[in-house]
Amino acid sequence: MLAAIPFPSVSPEIFSIDIGSFTFALRWYAMAYIVGIIIGWRMAVAFVRRPHLWRGEPPMTAAQVDDFVTWVIVGVILGGRLGFVLFYAPGYYLSHPLEILQIWNGGMSFHGGFLGVMTVILVYSRRIGAVTGSVADMLVAATPPGLLLGRLANFINAELWGLPTTMPWGVIFPGLAAQDCPLVDGPCARHPSQLYEAGLEGLALGLLILFLVFARKWFRTPWAITGVFIGGYGAARFFVEFFRQADAQYITLDNPMGYVVQLGAFGLKMGQLLSLPMLLIGVALVIWARRRAPAAP
Repeated sequence: MLAAIPFPSVSPEIFSIDIGSFTFALRWYAMAYIVGIIIGWRMAVAFVRRPHLWRGEPPMTAAQVDDFVTWVIVGVILGGRLGFVLFYAPGYYLSHPLEILQIWNGGMSFHGGFLGVMTVILVYSRRIGAVTGSVADMLVAATPPGLLLGRLANFINAELWGLPTTMPWGVIFPGLAAQDCPLVDGPCARHPSQLYEAGLEGLALGLLILFLVFARKWFRTPWAITGVFIGGYGAARFFVEFFRQADAQYITLDNPMGYVVQLGAFGLKMGQLLSLPMLLIGVALVIWARRRAPAAP
């Protein structure tokens, strides 16, 4: 590898405080969740305070958005954890059921968190008598900043890195696992796939959604923005998986790429297998929504 970028010297912990024998540490990953939720909350409040964006009344009041945030947090945590358990390590957690509750040890799935939040949207919108599609549109439009911050935190944590690369922007991630690169002599540089995801899932998708909301008034067509988000995330994640290292539990000597569906030398990783339906559902949802309701003037 002729050129590579050394991993920046940034601690995963913002600060830590020792209280007796207990150490409290605030980590960048936790801060990403906190700040992402706050930004999303304020964006949702800003959306519902602009009646001209909607066809008729906004789906919620600002006070209802404040209450809804608590529901969303529960949906993200429960859905994300159960999704990781069921999608990525069901055998392990079946043998160690008490560890399912130990979310502080890591292990969250976006796809599971998404399903958890969609369940919350369905329940809460019916509870307050709101249009479910408009509630979903409001929430997903406020989600990309959290995705952006979460992927940046993944990078700081030196986790979920990509495949080995000779590109000059490859990053030399620390740790024995990151440096375990067969046929590579010397430091092993890898694709900074976390930054690819931050740019696509967070920045690019977020800007596209904001353009459709404010310039094209797509909030006036329930479910259309939700379809853009689902399809956009699915497409971005499917693409980045070509550069991202597969989860360790799927990598074997006979399957070094970690495919869960394999056809000869080609295959799909778990992230791609979960994202492909999102891409298809998202496209179908946009088409259905746009045909079902007239476009906003």
